[in-house]
Order: sequence, then structure tokens, then C-alpha cells
Amino acid sequence: MPKNTPSPSDPQHYFSESPDAPSRRKEFSVSGIDGELTLSTDAGVFSQHGLDKGTSVFLEVMAKHDCAPIEPGSFLCDIGCGSGAIALTLAVRYPECTIYAVDTNKRARDICTENATRNGLTNIVVKAPEEVDSAIRFASMWTNPPIRIGKSALHDLLELWLARLETDGTAFMVVNKNLGADSLSQWMTGLSYSTTRLASRNGFRVLEVKARA
Repeated sequence: MPKNTPSPSDPQHYFSESPDAPSRRKEFSVSGIDGELTLSTDAGVFSQHGLDKGTSVFLEVMAKHDCAPIEPGSFLCDIGCGSGAIALTLAVRYPECTIYAVDTNKRARDICTENATRNGLTNIVVKAPEEVDSAIRFASMWTNPPIRIGKSALHDLLELWLARLETDGTAFMVVNKNLGADSLSQWMTGLSYSTTRLASRNGFRVLEVKARA
């Protein structure tokens, strides 16, 4: 475990399955090309104070990125959805697709479900990782991956989910430059996932990762 990284068993940390930190709800908004979303977040959930810098950079970049067309009825996902900023944005952008919002943290899943309902989005399915049917293949993944779970655990997580891309699928992710964005990009390329840097802004890299041929 990297120095100063909390243990996954820490009940106060966002990748705990059942955080017991006292609830401290906060509201925040996410603006996009299709309007504004209003979300709640809470203690014990990733970005408990509102929209974090990495996700903000990611959503700004993706709002301008000309993604390949996605067929209606496709499955998309957000790995480590937290309170749902990325998942809800996907749901608005691709209303005819099913968005899987995936998180180990039950409090995060509950809040993400509430946020989807609050914003009238019915195409979001919120699940724990083990609840997602392993046969499902995703046309696209958007994620701010949980870097602080540690390098080995992060590699295991990304190997698992990248392997679930459709043959022509693409993953987009944001990673802090100082927390290993460039080495992570090299690692994915080494596994034959063609990885391109879409943007570098405010200390974050936005990466495009193609399915392995």
C-alpha cells in the first residue's frame, strides 16, 4: 500500500464497502451541454464535498470530445461511480443506452440511485461490482478510477473491467498526473490496450483506451 494511503478497511474511506462516518449531506450541480444536474453527496463517499477537480476536468473534456457513435441499446458503465456525476452525465448523453453505475461502497450506491431518481433518469442501473453480469460487454466506459486503492488493486480492477469492453469499445478515464497517470498509460499500452492522452489540464490526464484487439 503506498505511503499515506488509507487502508481499504478504514470505515471512513470512500472505497470501504460500508462506511460508518456520520452522514453529512451536501448538494452540488453538474453543468453539461444538455443542462444542469443537481446531486447530493455524503461523508464516506468519494468527493464528499461536491464535484472533485478530476471529474470536473473529465466532464469538461468529454463534453467537447467527438466520441464514436454508440448504438441504441448498448451498455455503458462508470466504474467507481461515487454519487454519480459521471454516470448521470452518461445517462443524459446516451438516453437510449443502459448505464451501469458500479461502486463497492453501499452508501455511494444508495446516493447514486437517489440522484438518478431526482434527475428523472431511468436508464441507470446501480450495482456492486460482483452484481454485474460477467457476460455483459460495454460499448464505453467513463471513469475516475479509485487510484488510492493502491497500484496492484487498481491494476486488477482495470484488467477486469477493460476486458469487458466490446471489441470496438473504448474506455475514457481521468487520472491525476502526480498519482501515476503516465505510468498507468504505459501499463495499459503494455497490455495491448492502445492508450492516447486526450487532454492534460489542471494536473490531470484524460485518457482514451481502446479495447484490446
